[in-house]
Amino acid sequence: MAEHRQLKFTPPPGAATILLVRHGESMPVREGEPVPLLGGASNPELDPVGVEQAERVAARLAGEDIAAIYVTPLQRTHQTAAPLAERLGLEPHVEPDLREVFLGEWEGGAFRKHVREVHPTVVKMREQGRWDVIPGAEPADEFAGRVRAGIERIAAAHPDERVVAVVHGGVVGQAIANATGASPLAFSWADNGSITELVVHDGEWFVRSFNDVAHL
Repeated sequence: MAEHRQLKFTPPPGAATILLVRHGESMPVREGEPVPLLGGASNPELDPVGVEQAERVAARLAGEDIAAIYVTPLQRTHQTAAPLAERLGLEPHVEPDLREVFLGEWEGGAFRKHVREVHPTVVKMREQGRWDVIPGAEPADEFAGRVRAGIERIAAAHPDERVVAVVHGGVVGQAIANATGASPLAFSWADNGSITELVVHDGEWFVRSFNDVAHL
């Protein structure tokens, strides 16, 4: 009987492999306590659970051949990347275009509150598959464009290399939407500390995995 073995995927020459890590769990929103902001965007620290998730990400990826680590301007990505950066002896680079989608009037903790209460705009957001039904939120095409620009910039800097980008749930979802043509919200609920693998080559994006949480 002939033996058929599964072929191992090998990225094409010049391709960049980008491991999109969603940051660890953030501090919860507490009534009467303001959420820190950076340029109007919510900028909380990691919750102790998120700190543990960051350590587990580091343990998972420390043995891989990682050429660089990228973070966004928001501190929860820096804190998530820190244990891995220390193990690998790498200084994370900031990629501003991979910051989280701007939620307008729902920044500062309002988004979580309205999602929990199933606000009518949340229902509309899910039905239409877009963030910008939220008052003052970032236009969908602008968000998609800057996520594409950020990913392409990283890929261009790392042909034939494997890198980590610690980002946000909305960014992971938008990156997968850019790659597949899916609704921008279809993949926006990746777990904290999860890993999504994207291969970028000559303008084409290939999704290798989504929401890998085996290490958690």
